[in-house]
Amino acid sequence: MLIPHHLLEADTLTRLIEDFVTRDGTDNGDETPLATRVERVRRALEKGQAVILFDPDSQQCQLALRRDVPKEWLED
Repeated sequence: MLIPHHLLEADTLTRLIEDFVTRDGTDNGDETPLATRVERVRRALEKGQAVILFDPDSQQCQLALRRDVPKEWLED
C-alpha cells in the first residue's frame, strides 16, 4: 500500500527518512551530511520520484523509487 508523504506528520516523515538514509549499506561511503541526505529524499518524495510503501502484514514502512514499484500499485 502506498502512503502519501504529505499525510504524515512532519516529525514522523523526518524520522522515516532518517531511518532510511542511515541504514547499513545506504551510504556507500558517502560523506554527505545527514541533513543533506534527508533533504534529497524529501525532494524525491515531493517530485513523485520516490514513494512510501507500507506492508500491513509486517507493519513496516519503506521508501522506494517510483520506477521500482509495480505499476499496478501506483494505479490503486
